[in-house]
Amino acid sequence: MISTISTNAVYVVLWTDYKTRYNMFRIFEVMEIIFVTIYSAEFYMKLYVDPINYWKDGYNLFDVLVIINLSIPYALRKIKGKHYRYLNIADGLQSLRILKLISYSRGIRTLITAIGQTAYTVASVLILFFILMYIFAILGFCLFGGPERGDVKNWGNLAVAFFTLFSLATVDGWTDLQQQLDKRNFALSRTFTIIFILLASFVFLSMFVGVMIIHTEDSIKKFERELMLERHMTLMKEKQVIARRQQEEVSRLMHTQKDVDHKSFSELVENFKKTLRHTDPMVLDDFGTSLPFIDVYLSTLDNQDTTMYKLQELYYEIVHVLNLMLEDLPQKKQSHSLEKVDEK
Repeated sequence: MISTISTNAVYVVLWTDYKTRYNMFRIFEVMEIIFVTIYSAEFYMKLYVDPINYWKDGYNLFDVLVIINLSIPYALRKIKGKHYRYLNIADGLQSLRILKLISYSRGIRTLITAIGQTAYTVASVLILFFILMYIFAILGFCLFGGPERGDVKNWGNLAVAFFTLFSLATVDGWTDLQQQLDKRNFALSRTFTIIFILLASFVFLSMFVGVMIIHTEDSIKKFERELMLERHMTLMKEKQVIARRQQEEVSRLMHTQKDVDHKSFSELVENFKKTLRHTDPMVLDDFGTSLPFIDVYLSTLDNQDTTMYKLQELYYEIVHVLNLMLEDLPQKKQSHSLEKVDEK
């Protein structure tokens, strides 16, 4: 299904080129019918498998909306005709079908969950940001929006002042806005601009990004824990299957012991060992084969290697110092003998 959605996205990209659309018109029509058929068949099969719980999943409801969106252009062409003025909007909304990938990607679903968890905190930050813009919009209108010598184009009313403050918050073209105020010789214009940019851009927007990063990291960690739990459960199931199969083999051997002449059970086990191969899986539950022990053992070996490396460096240093001492020893003997000769 992922390949189908990706192929459909590629065809939508090719469809945006008028020359390609004109030359491959029939191919686009056939492929569109195929894609719609696949999406519809997927919907009906999921609905047939679980008709009740299907509607309880939000991603399934989103898929239903995508399928409804697919039928809108066909309905408008049949009802309103091919020259309906809002038909281009319906065709543009067909790009939403690529969002069906969300239901097939756990990573994307994790990010969407993180965004949903930040809704309350982000809403609080946005409310504070709106209050800040409201205060500065009124202040900017009163300071710079006078009809006589003010900047009416950027501060003439509250709506225009909000748009200007939004440009300042994104630090997009703020120098041009400041030049308009400097031409009119407003004394507090630079102080006003600097304070608002510091509060809006460096405080509130950074706070917004920080909240998103924190919740995203929490969701990613939760997703990794779920993956590890699933892998552990899968490993335990495989281990149980292998153990059950070995128990069945032992039971079968116990039953065959009645028909085969063996002196004891140990002799039966020895004969069973001879039939084992190197590729046969074995389940061991002792301490030496547990994962925590292996992890600690490998860490101990790493620390031992580090210690040996440091000892080796220390031995090299000792040898170097001894070598220097041996080189200095003949010189000291000569100087000592010369001192004795001088004394005599």
